[in-house]
Amino acid sequence: MKSFEIPQQYRSQIISQIKAARKNEDPRKQDFTATELDFGPIRFLIARHFGFCYGVENAIEIAHKTIDENPGKRIFLLSEMIHNPVVNADLQERGINFIMDNYGSQLITWNEITSEDVVIIPAFGTTIDTERLLTEKGIDIVKYNTTCPFVERVWNKAATLGKDKFTVVIHGKAQHEETRATFSHTINNAPSVIVRNLDEAQFLCEVIIGIRKKEEFYSFFEEKYSPSFDVEKDLVKIGVVNQTTMLASETQAIANMLREALAKKHGKNDLSEHYADTRDTLCYATNDNQSATIALAQENADLAIVIGGYNSSNTSHLVELLEDKFPTYFVSGANKIISKKEIVHFNLHTRKEISTLEYLPESEQVTIAITSGASCPDSIVDAVLNRLLSFYDEKINLEGFSRK
Repeated sequence: MKSFEIPQQYRSQIISQIKAARKNEDPRKQDFTATELDFGPIRFLIARHFGFCYGVENAIEIAHKTIDENPGKRIFLLSEMIHNPVVNADLQERGINFIMDNYGSQLITWNEITSEDVVIIPAFGTTIDTERLLTEKGIDIVKYNTTCPFVERVWNKAATLGKDKFTVVIHGKAQHEETRATFSHTINNAPSVIVRNLDEAQFLCEVIIGIRKKEEFYSFFEEKYSPSFDVEKDLVKIGVVNQTTMLASETQAIANMLREALAKKHGKNDLSEHYADTRDTLCYATNDNQSATIALAQENADLAIVIGGYNSSNTSHLVELLEDKFPTYFVSGANKIISKKEIVHFNLHTRKEISTLEYLPESEQVTIAITSGASCPDSIVDAVLNRLLSFYDEKINLEGFSRK
């Protein structure tokens, strides 16, 4: 696996040792048990896999090299580089401006962008329309393109499905940058529809088997299907791909539901003519992080803390995997842990930041499950660990930690 040049402020002293030790013990990634760090009054259970993935490190390296190699030039990002406030704020402090927000609304008009400017395409990728617009302005869309290779793999798979006359069902959030980009690329090669969750997949299944009328499809999936989509023709052959940060288990469940609907409609004998197996499009990092979080949920802990940007899809799914088992607190950084008595955290269900008191139980030993999203620097995880340890007058000995 390629190593990347990541700014020092994102690197970790504590977590890097843990990751290096686990990699040495388990190079083939077969052990998903948590790392245990026992400090007496406080005990951490740290997920086997978490933090920066290949695509994020690649994007950060390119962005910082772009800054260093273009002194005096105006540098723009189409939108946030990744969904982490620390990383994005750092890039802005270094002079990069964002052209659009997370939902595609303009912050800087296209008229202000010239051929003399540098425009970085973020890890999520971008739409074909935006690529065309930048090219017409004389802007290089290859040299400063940080699109994650696993996102591009989804696009390539969708193109193959289209060549074989399959319709592409995209499991994703319609307004997410990555899904907008995937949809844009996919509709050039195949009829396409975006499905958000199992409920929407069930609705689509009912259309396929004829329980619902085609008019209901067009209403329910408004603005989420490709131009000229024909329900009667375009739901006969289906393949499923996903926004790479979605729950892998949910993507597979949606694929299974659609497979069963097609089998019911066309019979099992000819199912391969109607359903394409696309499991190879799931991102390895998403799989690893989610599998490690599922293993973490099997542990005995008093609470869980998940660290990452509040608008991070992959981090939100880690919260969902843990909150049924433990009181789970979604924080963007150590500064949200106000004291031993109070924590400020993001509530996924209300989409608001809230304060919770008495989050740490009064007990002889408090056990805390810890993980972070794929766009969260390990240095922020370090800061969270040290913040919690400070409440118990404990410190991590960097000369060599022990793991049970």
